[in-house]
Amino acid sequence: MPEMRFHIQWPDGSRESCYSPSLVVAEHFAPGESYALADFLARSQTALHIASDRVKAKYGRACSLALGQLARIEASCARFADIEDACVRVDSFEQEGSARP
Repeated sequence: MPEMRFHIQWPDGSRESCYSPSLVVAEHFAPGESYALADFLARSQTALHIASDRVKAKYGRACSLALGQLARIEASCARFADIEDACVRVDSFEQEGSARP
């Protein structure tokens, strides 16, 4: 199962490399696009839950790395929730090797 990282920029300009155990993230985001904070959060939740479910189907357990990444995204989104018109930019994707459950 191929893994990927999606590199993002938060509303304050800080950057983060986010993990997904599946390429499904590429179905929910496009490199170079900015997403309203709530939209970015919803897309992340959908994509990372699908990715974790794919790992569970293959290995018999949810992907703790994907769910941990989602928890970090949710915490970061909460920090920026009071910023009017806050957006998250998806800078790029980076495909990695095999997924680890």
